[in-house]
Amino acid sequence: MSDSSTPKLGLFDSALWSHAACRQGIVDMLPLSIGFGAWGLVTGVAMVQGGLPVPIALLMGLTVFAAGAQLAALPLLVLGAPMWVVWLTALCVNLRFVIFSADTRRHMVCLAPKHRLLAGYMCADLPYVLLSQKYRDKASASSKNIEPLAYFCGLVAVNWSIWNITVVIGIVCASFIPPEWGVGFAGTLALLALLMSLIINRLFGIAALAAALVGVMFYTLPFKLFILLAVVAGVATGLFCERLLTRRAPD
Repeated sequence: MSDSSTPKLGLFDSALWSHAACRQGIVDMLPLSIGFGAWGLVTGVAMVQGGLPVPIALLMGLTVFAAGAQLAALPLLVLGAPMWVVWLTALCVNLRFVIFSADTRRHMVCLAPKHRLLAGYMCADLPYVLLSQKYRDKASASSKNIEPLAYFCGLVAVNWSIWNITVVIGIVCASFIPPEWGVGFAGTLALLALLMSLIINRLFGIAALAAALVGVMFYTLPFKLFILLAVVAGVATGLFCERLLTRRAPD
């Protein structure tokens, strides 16, 4: 238990933001920004094309900060469902954050109460995972050990900023996307972004390119067989290139 007489930290303390761990959090989060940024676009487009006026979509996007809850509540809002149904739905979708909060509590008890609330608002899936992995077996955060909190600040700063920027872009650009494309188009963008984040070297890139080319060439096949062919082409190309590189590698 922390001593109640110990001065409480704040998330805006300069010591946190100038700490090396904060910079490391930013570096660790940036490569993942493509994936969750794409989901921000999805959410922004979905809110507008789902029927929300742009001002309401902007307000919701910049304040709610919860993709799953937003997408789940959107059709209920459009249909005029009772507010308690909307709130209950969002609560059920976000129940996982109860587990997140319990697991990260040992790093947050040194914060002032209002900053604990802010930390709970800022925390998301990826910051939780990275924080948990890095400091699971290390000492809890305290006024004398601010490294975990500094790392958390770096993570959530990137996560919150990229999310809100991409949500706004999605809201603004939604009117330029043909309605018949729907949210499926935005979902395709998200999957493309996720794919790009998985291409970690040249070998992965060549395999992905081969799969894409085969998929486009055979798109007209019935029963969506082009997907199967694309997968086979990508895997075969990756294995062939890997074997080729292995043979050329010096003993």
